[in-house]
Order: sequence, then C-alpha cells, then structure tokens
Amino acid sequence: MSKEHFYKTQLVWTGNRGEGTKTYSSYNRNYTVSVPSKPDIQGSSDPAFRGDKTRYNPEELLVASISSCHMLWFLHLCSAAGVVVTAYEDHATGTMRENADGSGYFTGVTLHPLVLINGEINKDQLSEIHEEANRKCFIANSCNFPILHEPVYDTGE
Repeated sequence: MSKEHFYKTQLVWTGNRGEGTKTYSSYNRNYTVSVPSKPDIQGSSDPAFRGDKTRYNPEELLVASISSCHMLWFLHLCSAAGVVVTAYEDHATGTMRENADGSGYFTGVTLHPLVLINGEINKDQLSEIHEEANRKCFIANSCNFPILHEPVYDTGE
C-alpha cells in the first residue's frame, strides 16, 4: 500500500534593495526558507550567479539532500542487517553543467562516505547496502542523473 506525504515550506525573497528587479544588478539573490518549528535556512544563488557566498545555494542544498537521504537509508539498512555503524560522514560532490543560454542541469553526484564500523568489515555486504539505500532514497529516486558512491570503511582501530 503506498502512502502520500506532504511537505510545506515558505520561501521569502529578501533581496530587494529598494528598486526591485529594475536591473540585473539592482537586487541581490538572498532568500529565507522557513518551516514551522525549525531554524530558517539563509539562501542565495551561487556566487557565480551574483549570490552571497556566506549563504546556502540551491545546488548545495540538492547535494546535501541526496547525501543525507542516502545516509539515513544506509544507517537503517545497516541496523536491520546487524551492521553496527558508530560514525558516518560524507563529503559529497555534485557537478552541474551550465548551458550557453544560462540554463543548466546536474550531470551527477558522488557520495564519499567515511563509515566507522564496530566489528568486521564486509565490503561486499556494505556495497550491497549502499546500492539498496540508493534504490530506496526518496531524493535519489527523484533525480535524473547518476548518483555514485565511493565509500571508505574503517573500524576506528
């Protein structure tokens, strides 16, 4: 039985410097994303597109969404398989191609998780868990580009 889940956010552009979008350089690209009972996310466009480098941009948030969704599925699947993960961090990377007309698209994301395991490391099993996590990740299932995994495992010893 399938279920539907509904998500609601509020986005407010905060970049009007008094003239609105009168010219390309008369406004900044800052915005705030809000969800009730959660801290706001201060966003802007990528600095390459006149954005504020101290704020999150949509491209970074997309890569972070993929990374975090994968991690949550990976941890769940490890728990179900009896694999004890004691730490997990990911240094995910994404590549976006910009077209001559200013449009663009992601060509891929690569996850680089460093996973600490309590006990013996079975790389074949962990590889299968990563593959299953990718198949189950809601965000990955919504993307039309490859999402690769280059994990490193350690026991912390």
